Amino acid sequence: MSNPKPSASFIQRLQNRFFAIPAVAEWWAGRFVRRVRSSADGPTPFAHLTKPLAECTVALITTGGVHLTSQPAFDMADPDGDATLREIPGDVALADLTITHDYYNHSSADRDLNVIFPLEQFRELAQRGVIGGVARRHFGLMGHIEGEHLRRLQEKTAPEIAAKLRADGVDFAFLTPA
Repeated sequence: MSNPKPSASFIQRLQNRFFAIPAVAEWWAGRFVRRVRSSADGPTPFAHLTKPLAECTVALITTGGVHLTSQPAFDMADPDGDATLREIPGDVALADLTITHDYYNHSSADRDLNVIFPLEQFRELAQRGVIGGVARRHFGLMGHIEGEHLRRLQEKTAPEIAAKLRADGVDFAFLTPA
């Protein structure tokens, strides 16, 4: 008698537990960083703000798999991930957002999305005058991008996001990994 094939959710849960082991997570992250550094064209760019924070517009970018409930879910069937983006309006209600990502435990974020997508906090900072404003759109991506999808992320998706941020007059992006 043959054993039935384990469900994808069981395999995914097993992988999640495996990568939750600190030594395994550290090994995987180091492997990923070495591979990215060996393919990168020089040092990571960094730009200083040219005006006071109280005059700056901020956008949120997350790799936590956040997107509108009306948008297509990220492709969790592809073992190399999904290098596409989801635009998220700046005036969205958090109840209209969801998370599609199987590679991390997002139970805390499911209870309070501000854990990985702190839009309400940035709205409050803008209202208090700490920052100049919140961008009209933000971006959700899926973390865990490998293989050919990494090239797509670097050569298509990231430049597309950068162009949209420039067009929106965004002064800085707040990145939340997951």
